[in-house]
Amino acid sequence: MPTTPEMSMDMTTVGDTGLLESLQHEVAVFARRAEQTRLGGVGQVRNSMDRAAYLLLNRLDKEGPMGVKALAASMGIDSSTVTRQVAPLVDTGLVKRTSHPEDGRAVVLQLSPRGLSRLEEVRSSRRQLMAELTQDWAPEEREAFCALLTRFNVALSARMATPSMEEPTPS
Repeated sequence: MPTTPEMSMDMTTVGDTGLLESLQHEVAVFARRAEQTRLGGVGQVRNSMDRAAYLLLNRLDKEGPMGVKALAASMGIDSSTVTRQVAPLVDTGLVKRTSHPEDGRAVVLQLSPRGLSRLEEVRSSRRQLMAELTQDWAPEEREAFCALLTRFNVALSARMATPSMEEPTPS
């Protein structure tokens, strides 16, 4: 349910407080488990690529070559973080720094063939893990879970991107 500035009640009073308590707890457990395993997949590829590297490589694969500022903006993080996170990817040959095709002075980051190959290995391993974890789920349950998790992540991203509003004063 979208909120508006006119809403003066605490969101935890809307709906079932017990359900919201369970939801926040399950999200906390999920975050801990995801960090512990890094949802790294199975086999030799398991835990072999950290979250930051995976997300950067994935973004470069999906959106193509781009500068540090554009990459940072598309990921919702600052440029210094991208610079720090991409350095080891360049050092290991997973990402290449190349000249911008229209402005030779500008540098763009590009997924290297080695980076694409490595990303595909990790993706395959992670898909296998997701298949194992949800093997007894119906296809509709997998689709619903994916849709709801996507919706949750989008709402969380939007919340993080919006300057926090002042708490409403009770009337």
